[in-house]
Amino acid sequence: MLDNKGFDLWADTYEKTVKSSDKEDVYPFAGYKTLMNKVYNIILSNNGNNILDIGIGTGILCEKLYREGFSITGIDFSDEMLKICRAKMPTAKIIQYDFTKGFPESIKNDSFDHIICTYAIHHIEDDAKIRFIKELVKILKSNGSLIIGDIGFTTKDELEECKRLHEDEWDNDEHYFIYDEIKSKIPDEYKIMYEQISFCAGVMKIEK
Repeated sequence: MLDNKGFDLWADTYEKTVKSSDKEDVYPFAGYKTLMNKVYNIILSNNGNNILDIGIGTGILCEKLYREGFSITGIDFSDEMLKICRAKMPTAKIIQYDFTKGFPESIKNDSFDHIICTYAIHHIEDDAKIRFIKELVKILKSNGSLIIGDIGFTTKDELEECKRLHEDEWDNDEHYFIYDEIKSKIPDEYKIMYEQISFCAGVMKIEK
């Protein structure tokens, strides 16, 4: 799994890489464009324009929302990716921070209509991932939503089958989510939904 320096080096070619993987329908970015459009349309179909993007990267998704007039706060640990992101969204609140360590102090008292996390939460180990999701839900406004789009699967069997078929490319240092396992650990007062987008990626939505 790449650290922030690795992502710094990848910054200039990141968008080209994911588009190529999506077009060729190969792991890990198969279904990328469809997934991002799904997240975008979920946000447009709900109320509220205050958005937190966890792992904003180069701002591929939030640039569209920014142009629609949404208020954007973004967090990422790669300085080079954030340089690209800031150029796209000069008035957005962009913070360099490693979200695997929690939230930066500057947003701990904020609340958001939508929190999105695309192709980023796999950097967090499984047990910590559940704790992180629960913390994210706490800073949602009433009727807000947490939307996670990432490499993910409905069941563990599906994950294992994908790993078997793509073992040469599989990144064993990444922690892909399994919807059934997350669903069982989310409090009942939250509404949780999931849609598999491709053979290796899906969108999960948790409503407060």
